[in-house]
Amino acid sequence: MSEYVKGILKYEFYLDQTLDNVVQAHRAAKNAINLYNEVRLHLSLDYKTPNMVYKSPA
Repeated sequence: MSEYVKGILKYEFYLDQTLDNVVQAHRAAKNAINLYNEVRLHLSLDYKTPNMVYKSPA
């Protein structure tokens, strides 16, 4: 993954800020994972979320 893409993801999921403690870091990471898997539509998945593709019947 390029540094450019990493920067976009950090900004998109609010991971570009300094966090005060481990609890905030855990919460931010958990929120980012949820957004990525449940909310954010992915072009490579035909504008579906990863969970939509994973849970769809084969």
